[in-house]
Amino acid sequence: MGIYLNPGNEQFAVSVNSELYVDKTELIKYTNSRIGKDRPLICSSRPRRFGKTMAVTMLAAYYSKGCHSEKLFAEFKISQNEFFKKHLNKYNVLLLDIQWMYGNALEEMKRNPSIKVVSYIQEQVIGELKKEYSECVQDTDISLPSVLANINAMTKEQFIIIIDEWDCLFREDKNNEKLQKEYINLLRGLFKGAPSGAFLKLAYITGILPIKKYGTQSALNNFREHTMISPRQVAEYVGFTEIEVKHLCKEHGMLFKEMQRWYDGYFFETIGHVYSPNSVVEAIDSREFGNYWSRTETYESLMMYITMDFDGLRQLIVDMLGGLRCRVDVESFQNDITSFNSADDVITLLIHMGYLAYDNSAKEVFIPNEEVRSVFLRAIKNDGWDEVIKAVNASEELLKATMSMDERAVEQMIQEVHMQNTSSLVYNNEISLGSVIMLAYYSACKDYVLIREMPAGNGFSDMVFLPKRTSSKPALVLELKWDKTAEGAISQIKNKKYVSALKEYKGNILLVGINYEKKSKKHQCRIEKHEM
Repeated sequence: MGIYLNPGNEQFAVSVNSELYVDKTELIKYTNSRIGKDRPLICSSRPRRFGKTMAVTMLAAYYSKGCHSEKLFAEFKISQNEFFKKHLNKYNVLLLDIQWMYGNALEEMKRNPSIKVVSYIQEQVIGELKKEYSECVQDTDISLPSVLANINAMTKEQFIIIIDEWDCLFREDKNNEKLQKEYINLLRGLFKGAPSGAFLKLAYITGILPIKKYGTQSALNNFREHTMISPRQVAEYVGFTEIEVKHLCKEHGMLFKEMQRWYDGYFFETIGHVYSPNSVVEAIDSREFGNYWSRTETYESLMMYITMDFDGLRQLIVDMLGGLRCRVDVESFQNDITSFNSADDVITLLIHMGYLAYDNSAKEVFIPNEEVRSVFLRAIKNDGWDEVIKAVNASEELLKATMSMDERAVEQMIQEVHMQNTSSLVYNNEISLGSVIMLAYYSACKDYVLIREMPAGNGFSDMVFLPKRTSSKPALVLELKWDKTAEGAISQIKNKKYVSALKEYKGNILLVGINYEKKSKKHQCRIEKHEM
């Protein structure tokens, strides 16, 4: 049993013995299904604090010859699988935490500047292999793929390679092309073609970024990828499911509705709602709901692109802060943090990092929940978005004025937001007006689900604010007009029977008509109660 070769199960044992462990052991059923198959290579990319390290320590505990884990898994779902014992602790496992190894290499470089990161990583692993396979490894060996190929040729033994934070070097040293090429060459030797096909039984690697488009290199294009955009077979194991969160809340006496408001928002078609595991655990452990999302250095560097309004990105962020969804093309992203060619590229990176959620069926992106929304607000407060922050701070008063049907107050507040946050180039168009309304009603996101262009009655309602399950506020149906009248907007809601789309909703409804006069640059508002 070593650090890298055939590790023990102690780290996973600590996790399963914790009070808040959630059983994700059936991931092993999927990894077992790839053993002995063509392309037994799996990459699961997901944001920080979404259980990547938990997964790799679990897999190492299950496969490694360096421990006996039958009792450790006995109480969990995978123990009931017919193939559970077939693969249990039967393989040579190499477990590499690239983040940890990179940090160690940097410390060694302080004492010896001649040390190279990729060479250091290989030397550490080869050192352990030499102790176990002394007859196969020479003192002069410096290539890890070559050493593994030689061990296989002499002993016929194969290896399962598990890598955590595989993309660390691309994120932490993003401008060091020489280092990245050296690392790519190492990965190519481990995972692509002969002789790796002989010594490799299975590979499972994790990271934040997908892998298939790094530059012109194709070292990892033979991996089966599972991402936040397309999690496929591992969707259930990316985060906590809604059923799991409900069970945790019941077991620990936490309000599920509040947990939902703070941490729900990610959604995969095959399993439904997904929650950030770290945030849920932290909230239960501390007995307090709040923001447990850390601001990473990578995210802070992205704020530079947002502030520069890269390809209209700033306006898209403002729209999403107001609760809107935005169409996005995720296909052009090159899977690094330097090769941005459009706002879509930056947005796609934010999806992979967990700061935005993606609706695969609609091809739309949005801010997932209150926790992540608070991170965006904190970021833009520090980046000079003063007028946006003013609008956000005033939005609670606007919502109160709407609830109390104070039409003049609503007109004035929307007027101020419109003037402060709309460029003179686009001030007078309907798209701009819609974005302004959403920003003005920013605080409504806490209590409402916004639906734009909602099919209703004999047309499409401009905006419907449907109260969340956690809210007792009335539903809002908003109709926007341009150079017409607010009364006409109310009449359209009634005549086209927009409220019929809310027939399943049993609460109160407010009809809100807002008109903008282009010549005078004034807004009018009319608000009426509607009885179902």
